[in-house]
Amino acid sequence: MIHSPRALILSGDGINCERETALAFTQAGALATIIHINDLLSRPSMLSDFQIFAIPGGFSFGDELGSGQILALKLKHGLSDELQRFVEKQLPILGICNGFQALVKLGLLPAIRGKSFALAPNIQGHFQNRWVTLNPNRANPSPWLRNLPNKMQMPMRHGEGRLICQESNDKQLSSHIALTYSEYVNGSLYNIAGLTNKIGNVLGLMPHPEANLFNVSRGPGNPGLPFAHSDGFFLFKNIVDYVQE
Repeated sequence: MIHSPRALILSGDGINCERETALAFTQAGALATIIHINDLLSRPSMLSDFQIFAIPGGFSFGDELGSGQILALKLKHGLSDELQRFVEKQLPILGICNGFQALVKLGLLPAIRGKSFALAPNIQGHFQNRWVTLNPNRANPSPWLRNLPNKMQMPMRHGEGRLICQESNDKQLSSHIALTYSEYVNGSLYNIAGLTNKIGNVLGLMPHPEANLFNVSRGPGNPGLPFAHSDGFFLFKNIVDYVQE
């Protein structure tokens, strides 16, 4: 049994949510270490020292050539073998917003053979910054999603979060859906807000669970709740418990 799993939180080159993500994992019981992408790529074997890998949100490389594109290329060419071993060991990987975009471009999500997915610009044509209500997919057995509340609230802030797929297959995709928006917020296919791979250890989502650390107020007169009582905390606690088991 691992008492305090080690979480590697990626940073650098436009990623800007690494501190919040590290604090979220720390409060959930992990030992979180923030590591710059250049340091990781200079010694890729470093990844094997960790049991959790997280790619936080931000604007990596200024979103040049598309959100998450350059980040995905750097990881593909510098960390591909180590990432594949990490997935095969069923160790958890988390991509939030820009990190989700990178995981999709890496082909780790949703990893359905013969299907091509992308996160395109929002249907509104501009950046969206708002609170959203999310519905967990009870049919998905991913350890990230165990015993989540029926409704979850998190901040959403992205310009390219509309999931699209050519020739999508409802039955094939349904088991990969992690979370859906309770309303039509950006034009995403089936209102999808998050996906897992088939095994369920890789999770990507557009809303920001780590942002509940500082943004848990529900409106005027409601001062909010500590992060340990917020909806976003459940995701981090779930996966720390999973690794400990």
